[in-house]
Amino acid sequence: MKLTLIADQLFDGEQLHQQRPLSVEDGYISTLDTVRGATEIRLKGLLAPGFIDCQVNGGGGLLFNQAPSLHTLKRMMHTHSRYGTTSMLPTVISSNYEVALHAAAAVSQAMASQMPGIIGVHFEGPHVAREKRGIHNDQVLRPLADHELALYRSKGLGSVLLTVAPETVSPEQISALVSKQVVVSLGHSNATAAQTQAALDAGATGFTHLFNAMSPLTSREPGMVGIALTDPHSWCGLIADGHHVHQLCAQLALKLKPPGKMLLVTDAMWTPDAQRQEFRFENHRITLQNNRLQSSSGQLAGAAISMLDAVNYTISVLGITPLEALRMAS
Repeated sequence: MKLTLIADQLFDGEQLHQQRPLSVEDGYISTLDTVRGATEIRLKGLLAPGFIDCQVNGGGGLLFNQAPSLHTLKRMMHTHSRYGTTSMLPTVISSNYEVALHAAAAVSQAMASQMPGIIGVHFEGPHVAREKRGIHNDQVLRPLADHELALYRSKGLGSVLLTVAPETVSPEQISALVSKQVVVSLGHSNATAAQTQAALDAGATGFTHLFNAMSPLTSREPGMVGIALTDPHSWCGLIADGHHVHQLCAQLALKLKPPGKMLLVTDAMWTPDAQRQEFRFENHRITLQNNRLQSSSGQLAGAAISMLDAVNYTISVLGITPLEALRMAS
């Protein structure tokens, strides 16, 4: 089947076009032009690339940790696709090894069956620091073992993103992971600037939910935040919900990082398209109030936004241009 879409405006990831045709053949974009024999459809508004969410824990009332199955992945993808997400890394919050195995098996099934939207997996922990664990279960945090190293390097998982703390995972282990195409991100860490820089030198390339659960920037110790803000090569995930990062801090980060190095993520829990206002995760009772997820201990517990919410917040509150906000989301 051939379709040619002509929107009022088309953003191709770099430039904005007026009335530029985009043709689709058998479900894939074939050209930014018309094709012979295609059905022409005119659209109002702006046509843009779909959103890619690198940190999404759940949706539609389900959490991937609690039900690491193909059914959960389908529910998550269906839910988030309603708000512009076309690709995601379902995220496993620090867990025991059995949960990680089940999650990997579900993602492998999704990849093998070419399930739309599932492009890999994000293991957020469990090799992180207790001091910065947030709502992660203290009982499952641990150093990186050989059998886990083998799991993260398994074939059939698509893009594998692993969040670690540099004080828990050594530069040598980071190099070993990166050599097998595992993308290593730093977070949930109380590391010094020197430890953080050593992890980057070993091959780590990103920072998980900038500012949150990481050693702060101070006058005499830059901490992980200081390295994240000043390193021109690494990327940073940003939860743009007005709760995780103060507006001024987010604006500062956007001024310091080069274009293309700030990525919007949702850190979404079960909430998108869910009826429940309360949920239990590990030993935490998490409630949703004023679009904020908070545990019974008073901690933030993930986010209650979609990628579309993040884009709109980035434009309306942070003052970023719509095109740059779309780049950050896609």
